[in-house]
Amino acid sequence: MYDERLAEFSRDRLDGRPIPDDLRVLLVAQWEGRTDFAHLLRLEFFEAGEVHPLLDTSYLSEKELADPEMQAVNAAAAEMATYVKLVAKGGKGWIGYWLHPDEPADRAWQLIELDTEFTFWDLAGLTLAEGSAAEQASYQDEPDERIAFTHLAAELAELGLPLSTQDYDALKDTEYVVSPEKLMEELTEAEREKRGLR
Repeated sequence: MYDERLAEFSRDRLDGRPIPDDLRVLLVAQWEGRTDFAHLLRLEFFEAGEVHPLLDTSYLSEKELADPEMQAVNAAAAEMATYVKLVAKGGKGWIGYWLHPDEPADRAWQLIELDTEFTFWDLAGLTLAEGSAAEQASYQDEPDERIAFTHLAAELAELGLPLSTQDYDALKDTEYVVSPEKLMEELTEAEREKRGLR
């Protein structure tokens, strides 16, 4: 029923890669107007045509867009967008996957979060649902995020989206081979050099 829409999302957000199972469940739930997952994970998935946050310059003035320093940052951000595949608004800003070609292909996609100040953050967990649940565990009424995560995991399982663990301490930490923060700095410096700003 949603095959074409899923294929379009894959093309727009993941360069045509297969959509992970948990993301498929979450997307279909949003498109069906179900709010149960969105309520638990505080995610809102991008709709067709929404600009990737790293490519969005609509908030900048003409003067800012003409500034060589800003042009260097924007060019570096545009290159980063080829590796940072954001799929949803949530967490500190936006959430998705770090798909740099130097990351090992034999493991789950690495999770990444981008905040509104364009700082990159890693997320614990093997899937987007796990990473989002781990993130949300610290925002619950329950002061112990371990207990909060267990409750969230149980609720997700009841809704048909079981996580690989209900144990917060067992979540796999994201370990990047290529640091997004460091790469962004390197790309920005390279762009500054092209513009004679060094």
